[in-house]
Amino acid sequence: MRLGVLDVGSNTVHLLVVDAHRGARPLPAFSHKAELRLAAHLEDGDRLSAEGERLLHDFVEKALQVAEDKGVEDLVAFATSAIRDAENGEEVLQRIRESAQVDITVLSGAEEARLTFLAVRRWFGWSSGRLLVVDIGGGSLEVAGGLDEEPDVAISLPLGAVRLTRDWFTSDPVPAEEARKLRRHVRAEIARHVGEVARYGPPDHAVATSKTFKQLARIAGAAPSAEGPYARRVLRHENVTEWAGKLALMPPGERSELPGVSERRVPQLPAGAIVADAAMDLFGTAELEVCPWALREGVILRRLDMITG
Repeated sequence: MRLGVLDVGSNTVHLLVVDAHRGARPLPAFSHKAELRLAAHLEDGDRLSAEGERLLHDFVEKALQVAEDKGVEDLVAFATSAIRDAENGEEVLQRIRESAQVDITVLSGAEEARLTFLAVRRWFGWSSGRLLVVDIGGGSLEVAGGLDEEPDVAISLPLGAVRLTRDWFTSDPVPAEEARKLRRHVRAEIARHVGEVARYGPPDHAVATSKTFKQLARIAGAAPSAEGPYARRVLRHENVTEWAGKLALMPPGERSELPGVSERRVPQLPAGAIVADAAMDLFGTAELEVCPWALREGVILRRLDMITG
């Protein structure tokens, strides 16, 4: 069947069209996306601005037309932390639902972590043993760990790269004192939850998902995307620590010239690196393997399980 997944993320809003059926991996057929940076459109006490709502509405209308044009039989639409945390997020979605006639579900942070974990488990398989999965989004950090397809623990923290850049930095390059304050804040937030993960024992395989980790891995020398999803990409903590110190001090122009860094994500990369460094340090992971599947694939897999199970 041809399935469409509309992902309203804190940074990117993405329609992914896949051909999928039981017993086979979902095959991407078409992708339509835009970096709306909804987390940066939160204002006045974390309310989504009128401009943010307009951008989202316009994209959803276009995405639905694309889905129809591409022959999508079933569409799953969901929103993550930018909408989840906005005081008016449900009001905005309700207006879009009524106008566009599409049901957009708001995922909880824990559900986001669980679905990402499911995607990673299916990608690497049972031979990975106990998995630790870390994902840095635009609005939140998700961490999950476990032996099965359903994790033993799933945590979501308000430590996304766009959110932190908006709330903690006043200029770019980042003033050294602001970077230090953010580092202390991030580590204190993560440290409160380390015990929840550590109580189940050390992971056999530690995995990273999300653009932030993919970009950091590429900067540190991992294979480019042109080598395909099956190329093994590993990010070592020592490299993350090094780049977390460098990126904040770099002018944006220099940052944009680094391998694998997209121009629109240049401003949020220093905050993302600070979170990655803290997570790897506090969870005791010397290296993370980058997984090409993440939340969207988890949503697809869960949907297929419901349809064909």
